[in-house]
Amino acid sequence: MKKGPTIFCLLAEFETAQSLIEATRRVREAGYVRTDAFAPFPVHGLDEALGLKRSGVALITLIGGILGGLSGFLMQVYACTYSYRENVGGRPLYSWPAFIPITFEMTVLGAGLSAAIGMLALNRLPQPYHPVFNSSRFELASRNKFFLCIEASDPKFDLTEARQFLQSLSPTGVEEVLA
Repeated sequence: MKKGPTIFCLLAEFETAQSLIEATRRVREAGYVRTDAFAPFPVHGLDEALGLKRSGVALITLIGGILGGLSGFLMQVYACTYSYRENVGGRPLYSWPAFIPITFEMTVLGAGLSAAIGMLALNRLPQPYHPVFNSSRFELASRNKFFLCIEASDPKFDLTEARQFLQSLSPTGVEEVLA
Protein backbone atom coordinates (compact mmCIF):
# COMPACT_ATOMS: atom_id res chain seq x y z
CA MET A 1 0.00 0.00 0.00
CA LYS A 2 1.48 3.31 -1.11
CA LYS A 3 1.16 6.38 1.08
CA GLY A 4 0.35 9.72 -0.47
CA PRO A 5 2.16 12.93 0.37
CA THR A 6 1.68 14.06 3.94
CA ILE A 7 0.62 17.57 4.83
CA PHE A 8 2.86 19.53 7.19
CA CYS A 9 0.62 22.55 7.65
CA LEU A 10 -1.87 25.01 6.25
CA LEU A 11 -0.18 28.30 5.48
CA ALA A 12 -2.19 31.53 5.35
CA GLU A 13 -0.73 34.68 3.79
CA PHE A 14 -1.53 38.17 5.10
CA GLU A 15 -0.78 41.66 3.83
CA THR A 16 -0.09 43.51 7.09
CA ALA A 17 1.47 42.81 10.46
CA GLN A 18 -1.71 43.89 12.25
CA SER A 19 -3.85 41.42 10.30
CA LEU A 20 -1.30 38.68 11.13
CA ILE A 21 -1.46 39.48 14.87
CA GLU A 22 -5.27 39.52 14.85
CA ALA A 23 -5.42 36.23 12.94
CA THR A 24 -2.88 34.66 15.29
CA ARG A 25 -4.93 35.69 18.32
CA ARG A 26 -8.08 34.21 16.80
CA VAL A 27 -6.27 30.97 15.95
CA ARG A 28 -5.07 30.64 19.55
CA GLU A 29 -8.58 31.43 20.86
CA ALA A 30 -9.97 28.70 18.60
CA GLY A 31 -7.76 26.19 20.42
CA TYR A 32 -4.93 25.56 17.98
CA VAL A 33 -1.62 25.15 19.78
CA ARG A 34 0.86 23.99 17.11
CA THR A 35 1.12 27.26 15.20
CA ASP A 36 3.87 29.49 13.91
CA ALA A 37 4.06 32.91 12.30
CA PHE A 38 6.58 34.34 9.86
CA ALA A 39 7.23 38.02 9.16
CA PRO A 40 9.89 40.00 7.27
CA PHE A 41 10.70 42.04 10.40
CA PRO A 42 10.13 41.75 14.17
CA VAL A 43 6.45 42.31 14.97
CA HIS A 44 5.69 43.63 18.45
CA GLY A 45 3.04 41.50 20.16
CA LEU A 46 3.35 38.49 17.87
CA ASP A 47 5.07 36.32 20.47
CA GLU A 48 2.24 37.01 22.95
CA ALA A 49 -0.35 36.24 20.27
CA LEU A 50 1.41 32.93 19.56
CA GLY A 51 1.49 32.13 23.27
CA LEU A 52 5.26 31.77 23.37
CA LYS A 53 7.02 31.59 26.72
CA ARG A 54 10.01 33.71 27.69
CA SER A 55 13.29 32.48 26.30
CA GLY A 56 15.82 30.75 28.51
CA VAL A 57 18.75 32.58 26.90
CA ALA A 58 19.05 35.06 29.79
CA LEU A 59 19.45 32.28 32.34
CA ILE A 60 21.91 30.42 30.11
CA THR A 61 23.92 33.65 29.73
CA LEU A 62 23.95 34.24 33.49
CA ILE A 63 25.13 30.70 34.21
CA GLY A 64 27.80 30.95 31.49
CA GLY A 65 29.04 34.26 32.89
CA ILE A 66 29.23 32.93 36.44
CA LEU A 67 31.05 29.78 35.31
CA GLY A 68 33.42 31.83 33.15
CA GLY A 69 34.23 34.22 35.98
CA LEU A 70 34.74 31.41 38.48
CA SER A 71 36.97 29.49 36.09
CA GLY A 72 39.12 32.57 35.44
CA PHE A 73 39.42 33.37 39.13
CA LEU A 74 40.12 29.79 40.23
CA MET A 75 42.64 29.32 37.41
CA GLN A 76 44.62 32.29 38.74
CA VAL A 77 44.34 31.13 42.35
CA TYR A 78 45.66 27.70 41.38
CA ALA A 79 48.47 29.12 39.23
CA CYS A 80 49.65 31.66 41.83
CA THR A 81 49.27 29.67 45.04
CA TYR A 82 49.91 26.03 44.07
CA SER A 83 51.36 25.55 40.62
CA TYR A 84 53.87 28.40 40.28
CA ARG A 85 54.67 29.93 43.67
CA GLU A 86 56.75 33.00 43.04
CA ASN A 87 57.22 35.75 45.58
CA VAL A 88 57.47 38.96 43.56
CA GLY A 89 58.24 42.12 45.50
CA GLY A 90 57.05 40.69 48.80
CA ARG A 91 53.38 40.50 47.77
CA PRO A 92 51.26 37.61 49.08
CA LEU A 93 50.72 34.58 46.85
CA TYR A 94 46.95 35.07 47.00
CA SER A 95 46.57 38.66 45.80
CA TRP A 96 42.96 38.73 44.65
CA PRO A 97 42.87 42.38 43.40
CA ALA A 98 45.34 41.38 40.69
CA PHE A 99 42.91 38.67 39.55
CA ILE A 100 40.05 41.07 38.75
CA PRO A 101 40.88 41.92 35.09
CA ILE A 102 41.15 38.29 33.96
CA THR A 103 38.11 37.33 36.03
CA PHE A 104 36.10 40.07 34.35
CA GLU A 105 37.27 39.07 30.87
CA MET A 106 36.49 35.40 31.49
CA THR A 107 33.01 36.41 32.75
CA VAL A 108 32.36 38.31 29.53
CA LEU A 109 33.75 35.47 27.41
CA GLY A 110 31.67 32.83 29.22
CA ALA A 111 28.50 34.90 29.01
CA GLY A 112 28.99 35.74 25.33
CA LEU A 113 29.76 32.19 24.24
CA SER A 114 26.95 30.66 26.27
CA ALA A 115 24.47 33.28 24.94
CA ALA A 116 25.40 32.50 21.33
CA ILE A 117 25.39 28.72 21.80
CA GLY A 118 22.21 28.83 23.91
CA MET A 119 20.39 30.94 21.34
CA LEU A 120 21.38 28.60 18.52
CA ALA A 121 20.39 25.51 20.52
CA LEU A 122 17.03 26.87 21.73
CA ASN A 123 16.13 28.05 18.22
CA ARG A 124 17.23 24.68 16.81
CA LEU A 125 19.64 26.42 14.45
CA PRO A 126 21.18 25.97 11.99
CA GLN A 127 18.13 24.60 10.21
CA PRO A 128 18.89 24.58 6.49
CA TYR A 129 15.51 23.02 5.64
CA HIS A 130 12.02 23.51 6.99
CA PRO A 131 8.86 22.12 5.35
CA VAL A 132 7.38 25.63 4.86
CA PHE A 133 10.15 26.18 2.31
CA ASN A 134 8.07 23.92 0.02
CA SER A 135 5.51 26.73 -0.35
CA SER A 136 5.87 28.61 -3.59
CA ARG A 137 5.01 31.95 -1.94
CA PHE A 138 6.99 31.56 1.28
CA GLU A 139 10.06 33.37 -0.08
CA LEU A 140 7.98 36.56 0.30
CA ALA A 141 8.17 36.13 4.10
CA SER A 142 11.60 37.74 3.96
CA ARG A 143 10.37 40.64 1.80
CA ASN A 144 6.88 41.98 2.40
CA LYS A 145 4.34 39.26 3.31
CA PHE A 146 3.22 37.75 6.60
CA PHE A 147 2.40 34.07 7.06
CA LEU A 148 0.54 32.04 9.68
CA CYS A 149 0.96 28.28 9.84
CA ILE A 150 -1.27 25.71 11.57
CA GLU A 151 0.62 22.44 11.72
CA ALA A 152 -1.06 19.14 10.86
CA SER A 153 0.35 17.69 14.09
CA ASP A 154 -1.97 19.95 16.11
CA PRO A 155 -4.48 17.86 18.10
CA LYS A 156 -7.40 19.95 16.81
CA PHE A 157 -6.26 19.92 13.16
CA ASP A 158 -8.80 18.82 10.58
CA LEU A 159 -7.90 19.79 7.03
CA THR A 160 -11.30 21.07 5.89
CA GLU A 161 -12.21 22.77 9.18
CA ALA A 162 -8.80 24.41 9.52
CA ARG A 163 -8.92 25.62 5.90
CA GLN A 164 -12.40 27.12 6.39
CA PHE A 165 -11.33 28.74 9.65
CA LEU A 166 -8.21 30.28 8.08
CA GLN A 167 -10.23 31.56 5.12
CA SER A 168 -12.62 33.24 7.54
CA LEU A 169 -9.68 35.34 8.79
CA SER A 170 -9.48 37.17 5.40
CA PRO A 171 -6.00 36.09 4.22
CA THR A 172 -4.85 36.75 0.68
CA GLY A 173 -4.43 32.99 0.30
CA VAL A 174 -4.36 29.64 2.07
CA GLU A 175 -2.03 26.89 0.91
CA GLU A 176 -1.38 23.27 1.88
CA VAL A 177 2.29 22.69 2.58
CA LEU A 178 3.62 19.16 2.11
CA ALA A 179 6.13 17.66 4.50
